[in-house]
Amino acid sequence: MTWRRSWAKNWDEVRYCSDACRRRKVSAVDRTLEAEILAALRQRARAASICPSEVARRVGDDTTWRTLMEPTRAAARRLANAGLVEVTQSGRSVDPSTARGPIRIRLVDGPPSCDGQVAGPPES
Repeated sequence: MTWRRSWAKNWDEVRYCSDACRRRKVSAVDRTLEAEILAALRQRARAASICPSEVARRVGDDTTWRTLMEPTRAAARRLANAGLVEVTQSGRSVDPSTARGPIRIRLVDGPPSCDGQVAGPPES
């Protein structure tokens, strides 16, 4: 979600980018997609990335996985906003809300802390 001038006075309270998003909210399938993204990434090497289609195929079957592609990309955006993953194109980190075309997802640098958030670099 990107900042809009009309939200300047109450940015901390903004939860949805539009009325359509407010009506849709986050469903059980969306949470499943988020969990599958993290599970798939944890099964790989730390610097490895995954394609959203891999996750969509894990959750959906041979006929429905394509309908899960946009919800999978949305799940990746939510995880990126939470600081758990980063979205890349051609190996470079991109803004997930403006990325067009094929993307990949990878874990962010730094070990996760006990509360599920990603910790910063270790202090020397």
